[in-house]
Amino acid sequence: MIVVTGATGNVGRPLVRALAAAGEQVTAVSRRPSAADGPEGVRFRRADLAEPETLRPVLDGADALFLLVAGAGEDLKPHDILDLARTAGVGRVVLLSSQGAGGRPENPSHSRLRAFEDALRQSGPAWTILRPGGFHSNAFLWAEAVRSQRTVSAPFGDVALPDIDPSDIGEVAAVVLRDGAHAGRTYELTGPSAISPRERAQAIGDALGTPVRFVEQSREEARAHMMRFMPGPVIDGTLDILGAPSEAEQRVSPVVEQILGRSPRTFAEWARRNVSAFE
Repeated sequence: MIVVTGATGNVGRPLVRALAAAGEQVTAVSRRPSAADGPEGVRFRRADLAEPETLRPVLDGADALFLLVAGAGEDLKPHDILDLARTAGVGRVVLLSSQGAGGRPENPSHSRLRAFEDALRQSGPAWTILRPGGFHSNAFLWAEAVRSQRTVSAPFGDVALPDIDPSDIGEVAAVVLRDGAHAGRTYELTGPSAISPRERAQAIGDALGTPVRFVEQSREEARAHMMRFMPGPVIDGTLDILGAPSEAEQRVSPVVEQILGRSPRTFAEWARRNVSAFE
């Protein structure tokens, strides 16, 4: 049995679908679960990583655990969570981390994820760490402005990064959770090519069949907007990557194609699949 935390999110949903389609017994965990969140036959259970003891009953009988740390993982206790998994007999843990956790070790925005990585390597069960860059689904933050004004506002309009479709992350995680050959590996995950915010706005317009105007924000304007839904250190770390990415952060990774046997999905494909959010 495979336990998936964060099962109702942008990565968790496609992961649960992929595991169920492969015939796996799946327990989908979130803070507010509903059977409407996924395929038939999947068990939906409530648990919260901020309250590790709530994980104890859902881990009973689990062979593998997908660990998704929401946001920056603030206030979470990695060793408490992983000790529970080890005590429950979980033999494999796959952690969804972030590219920034490895590429910017001095950056406080990813310190909690680095703590989870370190704790996982020391915990005992076989482990795999997934480090994606930015998600295509971050563009959902633009949906209201696109619907009402046909406008996208973002900083660093022409800085391109190889963002990834979260469905690809979920499908990679499904393979890794089922195949012990990936134990002890840390995988960087990206999309097929780098794309800038201006180009993403154009792709959304193409999916809609109508132009979407791009308005470039200053770093300060972007930070003020992001303060509504992100902690300050996370914002600063994110803006550092968006505005001045390293060579490694701009590099396209071959891992998705190596594991799935196909190219990662493009942002244009993501926009077409999710166009209803912007209409």
